[in-house]
Amino acid sequence: MGGPARAFLGTLAVLALLPASSGCAGWPAGGRDPVQGLRIVVPNTPGGGYDTTARTAARVMDETGIASDVQVFNLPGAGGTVGLQRIVDERGNGDLALQMGLGVVGASHVAKAKVSVARTTPIARLIEEAGAVVVREDSPYRTVRQLIGAWRAAPGRLRVGGGSSPGGPDHLLTMELAEAVGIDPRWAGYVAYDGGGGNLLPAILDGKVDFAVSGFGEFLDQIRGGQLRVLATTGDRPVEPLPGVPTLKSSGINLVFDNWRGVVAPPGISEADRKRWTAVLTALHNSRRWKAELVRHGWTDVFATGDTFRSYLVQQDKRVADLVAQLGLE
Repeated sequence: MGGPARAFLGTLAVLALLPASSGCAGWPAGGRDPVQGLRIVVPNTPGGGYDTTARTAARVMDETGIASDVQVFNLPGAGGTVGLQRIVDERGNGDLALQMGLGVVGASHVAKAKVSVARTTPIARLIEEAGAVVVREDSPYRTVRQLIGAWRAAPGRLRVGGGSSPGGPDHLLTMELAEAVGIDPRWAGYVAYDGGGGNLLPAILDGKVDFAVSGFGEFLDQIRGGQLRVLATTGDRPVEPLPGVPTLKSSGINLVFDNWRGVVAPPGISEADRKRWTAVLTALHNSRRWKAELVRHGWTDVFATGDTFRSYLVQQDKRVADLVAQLGLE
């Protein structure tokens, strides 16, 4: 069976998930109307990783006719747990979802939040993104080994910027990196710019931090424009948008770290609404425009729904809880 035929049958399979009462009588592939009334909470400020992911997804859904007028709104605070609390409080609201990820899981443990991801309805894991060690173009550090040498020689004197509060991915990555190179995490010199790249970028460009540890995708424009330089990425393999940039592992540092982002809904939503969100995000994942966005942002496709994503959330929650305890962040 040819590619177009498989794609058409895949679309039909997704449509079959939609109940007639969901307001989604069909999608453009069958000359039907897009889904209406969806809203996505972003638990950090504009310009961060969650914000970029949610707004990209909403735009692609609109452009492809999967869903129209998807409302994306920011509700930052407490490392993402303010947004998490909102989702849990919206019990039964099948039109609302939270763009979340590792940072929300970590913050819920460090902040001892009253809510956890275990109280949400898992919908889909979307993407994974490697972190990066980034400096200004005029930084004296030309390689990650030079930077680590200076960091080891004077721990606490070098300021490390990250786009997440304690427990978030940039913070956890910094702590793990410090441990991997023999620095006591308590002396790592981490400075939090909660809200992601939107708050961290000015700090790097203005020289308020000596280097930054964050997702590279948030700074691609500045990297390509020559304002920032990436010394290393943190994934298991090099990333396509950054040719020639080594990984930490290939630079002799025994650490692999990836961030991930997904979508959860409030507790207590109907099975029809859960299927509607799953079908919408499955159609998004299968679209050519979304695949193009993955390439443009350097995101890795790790799409998973249903029990697979639910099990992954449980595993991540335990992993982060253990790491937070190990680093004494509780």
